[in-house]
Amino acid sequence: MSIEALNKRIEVWGNVEFENELEEKDFRSGKVKDKPIWASIIPQTGSLQKQQANTMLSNVTHKIKVRYSAGKDITQDMWLIHQGRRFDIKYILDPYFAHQFLEIFCEEIIGG
Repeated sequence: MSIEALNKRIEVWGNVEFENELEEKDFRSGKVKDKPIWASIIPQTGSLQKQQANTMLSNVTHKIKVRYSAGKDITQDMWLIHQGRRFDIKYILDPYFAHQFLEIFCEEIIGG
């Protein structure tokens, strides 16, 4: 894969620590990285589920590729945001342990 294929900007989110009004350490959702990183988003699979009240729920999996140096501190408890869409991380691979790219396998839930 070439660097030119990394044509999407994604934000890395997670639970960030802060001090609450009782001066205790607490966590809230927030950006983990200050700047977005370049990525390639590749759809993998999808499925539809019928929910109560005739609503449809769609589960779509994606493979998101980033440069190793930009994503080496991303963990499974984080999530990625692209154009307002949330991608929950399922697992992360370093193909052939080459430390060039990371493949982040994610799930996006649409509808509900």
